[in-house]
Amino acid sequence: MKSKKNLTRFTYETTAFQGWRLCISRAGTTFTKYFSDKKYGSEKKALKASEDILKELKDLLDNSRRVNGKLSKTTINKAQKILKNA
Repeated sequence: MKSKKNLTRFTYETTAFQGWRLCISRAGTTFTKYFSDKKYGSEKKALKASEDILKELKDLLDNSRRVNGKLSKTTINKAQKILKNA
């Protein structure tokens, strides 16, 4: 499968990790989470999980208030909680 916007596919033969990396930046803050094929059972299930979390993150980040052009601490904490619970 090919990479998509904010989702990158990792399939290196020389490393133990195979899966998807979600990486999204908003207002100077970057959020990253890895979705392993092994943890989710297959490449498609890992992709589905990463797409679901990406949608949830985009909704949160795009509709949040900004403080001096940056994301508020509350928004950053909510986003980190979403990634941690994924």
